[in-house]
Amino acid sequence: MERVSAFDEPLKKLLGGPTAKVMADHLDLHTVGDLLHHYPRRYEERGRLTALTDLPLDEHVTVVAQVADARVMTFNGGRGRRLEVTLTDGSGRLQLVFFGHGVHKPHKELLPGRRAMFAGKVSVFNRKLQLAHPTYQLLDVRDEDEATEAADAFAGQLLPIYPACKQLDSWRIAKAVDTVLPSAGEAVDPLPPSLREGRGFVSLPEALLKIHRPHTKADVAAARERLKWDEAFVLQVALARRRHSDTELPAAARGPVPGRLLDSFDAGLPFTLTEGQRMVTDEIFRDLATEHPMHRLLQGEVGSGKTLVALRAMLRVVDAGGQTALLAPTEVLAQQHHRSITEMMGELAENWGLWREAPLDEGRRPDDGRAPGGSGRGTKVVLLTGSMGTAARRQALLDLVTGEAGIVIGTHALIEDKVKFHDLGLVVVDEQHRFGVEQRDALRSKGKQQPHLLVMTATPIPRTVAMTVFGDLETSVLDQLPAGRSPIASHVVPAKDKPHFLDRAWERVREEVEGGHQAYVVCPRIGDDTDEAAEKKGKKGDAAPDDAEKKGKKGDAAADDAEKRPPLAVLEIAAQLARGPLAGLRIEVLHGRMPPDEKDDVMRRFAAGRVDVLVATTVIEVGVNVPNATAMVIMDADRFGVSQLHQLRGRVGRGSAPGLCLLVSEAHEASPARARLSAVAATLDGFELSRIDLEQRREGDVLGQAQSGVRSSLRVLSVIDDEEVIAAAREEAVRIVAADPALERLPELRTALDALLDKDREEYLDKG
Repeated sequence: MERVSAFDEPLKKLLGGPTAKVMADHLDLHTVGDLLHHYPRRYEERGRLTALTDLPLDEHVTVVAQVADARVMTFNGGRGRRLEVTLTDGSGRLQLVFFGHGVHKPHKELLPGRRAMFAGKVSVFNRKLQLAHPTYQLLDVRDEDEATEAADAFAGQLLPIYPACKQLDSWRIAKAVDTVLPSAGEAVDPLPPSLREGRGFVSLPEALLKIHRPHTKADVAAARERLKWDEAFVLQVALARRRHSDTELPAAARGPVPGRLLDSFDAGLPFTLTEGQRMVTDEIFRDLATEHPMHRLLQGEVGSGKTLVALRAMLRVVDAGGQTALLAPTEVLAQQHHRSITEMMGELAENWGLWREAPLDEGRRPDDGRAPGGSGRGTKVVLLTGSMGTAARRQALLDLVTGEAGIVIGTHALIEDKVKFHDLGLVVVDEQHRFGVEQRDALRSKGKQQPHLLVMTATPIPRTVAMTVFGDLETSVLDQLPAGRSPIASHVVPAKDKPHFLDRAWERVREEVEGGHQAYVVCPRIGDDTDEAAEKKGKKGDAAPDDAEKKGKKGDAAADDAEKRPPLAVLEIAAQLARGPLAGLRIEVLHGRMPPDEKDDVMRRFAAGRVDVLVATTVIEVGVNVPNATAMVIMDADRFGVSQLHQLRGRVGRGSAPGLCLLVSEAHEASPARARLSAVAATLDGFELSRIDLEQRREGDVLGQAQSGVRSSLRVLSVIDDEEVIAAAREEAVRIVAADPALERLPELRTALDALLDKDREEYLDKG
């Protein structure tokens, strides 16, 4: 029978059932290895030796004193017990108190006359200074010099403070760590010896000892440096192996076919591509021309033309005989993509005779007489969503399986089993952070071979996050705005401090409408609470995230006065505006719980200029393109995250007229929430805002649920702060995987991959 590794031993075996159950249920710690990787989040210094007459309140102190008196008291009718110990050092007196199970050991040891060192935080009870549950060390040495030396060493130690829970205090976790710490000697070191020695790292067993029981701050620094590298390196090796395996997969090369759709499309563009659009498209085209599947992340500024770049990539694939699928997170966004792509090609059809839902040309395949429409005359563009009628849905499915449609745009409905493609060559995923890994993989599995993959996000991602979260993808950045995009002026409207500013905001909206333009008003909530349960569950297939609280930022806003009331709602604000400051204007509402045909009808009428003010949830956050909309008022703006505000703001200023974005908030001027809003108002640079956003957000928010496994394996590494470590680890990982893809010469590293990456993360890496 194979011996269980010391790190795999269940905690129940060493700590007993009750303690192990609490650790499992509340801290997700199950094995010795789990506990050894549960690192202290900070350290307290016991403090210099302090005389009992000079004790500072609320500070950690260390005292050397003699026990004057010790007695056990009962309370709660004898059910509760506490030990009260009185100390003296010749200058003053101090009381210690121990409760519950913590009474037994000190009751036996702290006898009158015994001398010991005590460390704890000074508090007051019944007007007397006391230490509650202090740590202590008995001094049995007779020599005074030895006693002083021992006391100084005790006072200089660092006390680890662990991430704890209500059911298990930090000091009890520390005692449990003491029990399992001898197992640290059996730690399997994932770093190759040459890397470890070259960078001067301590061994892994030594790092574990120093992180849990440091003697000095230098011990903590050395341990953290080593453990950060472990986490960064193991993750980057996993990602490097994924990228390497992708190069081994076969895919159909989709090279250029002159004289077809793409050339005709480019010739008919009424504007010149930006240098950034050309550069990024060239990167994508090079990938598409290879016989291995492209895996590329396209991140771009709001309004930088990502959809245009994606469409050119799709036309390249259609020209080469393949089909393409664009997966959008919501019906509104899918419909908007379908409308904008159809209009782009439809206008060309009207002016240059390009786009037709016409019979295919003579370039048919010999196998079935059909090929996806890639002639100079055009191809069919279809929409597939969960709310389509039966007849329309049946026709769309037929167009896909026969190859009649070269481009399909849809929601989660695209990944259903009944959806079949003739030859899927490219998958474009819009707003990747809203999809789970399984959804992305389900669509990619519909190709005869692995289709090429282009992931798009309009949320700028700092380099460290891109390397960590999207480390299996090559990255293209589109940060240049097309010529003709108008500037957007942004201002914070302090509605509580200066209510007349809000009055002026509505006047500005009316002025924009009277000038022939349109406006958005965005609210965090829908307001129809009778269907709140359905909203939380989401509609099967095409759920739309409406409430900012679902994906926005609660954080410090919870501390603001505005948080005492529910977030402002679309239905309430629309009614108030129609009765009050915007009376007489054509006001409509839009939110994710509306029937799809109603949502589409509202968007069409707004795009056509038949609606003056659209009061909406974040359903309009991405993809909505109405150039005539010049103003946006975001209510309860402090309820949204920085990047989300930047996305929303990008819906205005898309035409020739300048844009205006007003961030309405009741947060106090000195609050972090207002500081966030001021940062958004101060810059239009999405990458700068993304850095600000990351500095204020929790690491788990950064990584997202699709990469949940990363969260559990990153304990000391910060994707926000540790860019140099991540970049260096990536370089080392690429070098090692290139030389030994299977890690046959590094079995310890293979073991660490299994141990540190949980099942969710492994699944993510396997599926890509």
